[in-house]
Amino acid sequence: MRKLSVSGRLFQAANAIFLGLLALSMFLPILQVLAKSLSGVKALANNAVGLLPVDFTWLNYEYVLQNPAILRSFAVTVYITVLGTLINLVMTATLAYPLSREEYRGRKFFLLMVLVTMIFPAPLIPLFILVKQLSMMNTLWALMVPGAISAFNFFIMRSFFQQLPKELIECSRMDGCGELRLMWNIVVPLSKPVMATVGLFYAIVHWNTYMHALYFINEPRLYPLQVKLRQMLLLDQVESGDSAFSDLLGTPEGIQMATVIVAMIPIIVVYPFVQRYFVKGMMLGSIKS
Repeated sequence: MRKLSVSGRLFQAANAIFLGLLALSMFLPILQVLAKSLSGVKALANNAVGLLPVDFTWLNYEYVLQNPAILRSFAVTVYITVLGTLINLVMTATLAYPLSREEYRGRKFFLLMVLVTMIFPAPLIPLFILVKQLSMMNTLWALMVPGAISAFNFFIMRSFFQQLPKELIECSRMDGCGELRLMWNIVVPLSKPVMATVGLFYAIVHWNTYMHALYFINEPRLYPLQVKLRQMLLLDQVESGDSAFSDLLGTPEGIQMATVIVAMIPIIVVYPFVQRYFVKGMMLGSIKS
């Protein structure tokens, strides 16, 4: 193993320090939010909470987990994340597979059309008119269907499909396998890395749905979690008829911070399970043979 020069070791040390400070700058705000979510009302009112909880309490989380409006928004977000990601993967794979095969005529034209949407995304007003004409206003479909295919994720998946052995595709066709069966029974099962990677991208977008919900949803019962957080953080709309939480409602900052943590937990829990596919899918989807 070759030894690094003095300048090389200094560069590695400086790089490690820089990346460590960068990671710390991202982690400390989350740690403070967690500390505030576990702190008492008086400590929050006196602005006495730093990176550790003061007057430790679970009341903020009890309020969040017992509040029907927050739980309903959480359920809406879970619904659009699961169903929306499924729609995204099906639609993206259905378009990416044929456009990854050289034998399909006209594929360059359709690739150009997809590229145009990546360079020139749809303006808000035409998108709003389209959603309204399709009668999707005030429905959760408005948060899932218009963005069914992302051009960026499409090109990642298409590049991955191009790396699959051509011999496998040809042998499957010789055995009488149709194109749909070939895609769903052979191509998709071999594409777990890119499916996990693209699926995570789509899931994060759905989980953080905010602007489209403001544009297309007017009924509070259909608000996703991020819009509910906006109401709580900016408008201080924290309500409860339970007298057990009356002190918390006087200083709702702890409830707000607890809601933020609850909104973060699902993505943090899911990521470790797809991490092993993440880098592999990105690398294989970017290499040209």
